[in-house]
Amino acid sequence: MPTLNLFTNLPVDAVIASDILKDATKAVAKIIGKPESFVMILLNGGVPIAFAGTEAPAAYGELISIGGLGPSVNGKLSSTIAEILQTKLSIDSDRFYIKFYDSPRPFFGFNGSTF
Repeated sequence: MPTLNLFTNLPVDAVIASDILKDATKAVAKIIGKPESFVMILLNGGVPIAFAGTEAPAAYGELISIGGLGPSVNGKLSSTIAEILQTKLSIDSDRFYIKFYDSPRPFFGFNGSTF
């Protein structure tokens, strides 16, 4: 159910991508309280991004979930994902935005149906 779409203007090699996918999956599952088996992470590297008028390293994320989101959870997710991006890609936390969507069950499809 929880799906995290990450976009960065940096190229991401396969080893770093794998580390980010693993770390983000564990973090999202733990913080939201959902099983890892339902978490999906998409990582898009080399996307043209300008932030604050420069093309310095930056990232944008969108996290969609059926429940589990709220002010304290969103803050923890934001800081944890920012920390992963800082550690793995050297993207400063002040060059990262993340948007949260709490989706109603009928608006999320899985296994040929909706939840």
